[in-house]
Amino acid sequence: MVTVRLYRTGAKNNPSYRVVVMDSRKKRQGRVLEQLGTYDPQGDGVIQIREASLAKWIENGATLSDSVASLVRRQKKAAAAAPTAG
Repeated sequence: MVTVRLYRTGAKNNPSYRVVVMDSRKKRQGRVLEQLGTYDPQGDGVIQIREASLAKWIENGATLSDSVASLVRRQKKAAAAAPTAG
């Protein structure tokens, strides 16, 4: 089964994450099929996910991890609020 999940990068006590597509049976730092975006929880928590690629993988049967599903919801909420604020 293919899963969209977080891949930890960054230094000790200063994490950043990549949003990646992997086989669910692989280790957290295992072989990646595709990198879809990044998430930096430090500071203002910048989320960047390529929507088109994510939609393609979901269409082909990939599942989202709980943390990635939360990030996708936050990104969509921020994108919906951005045009009205400006």
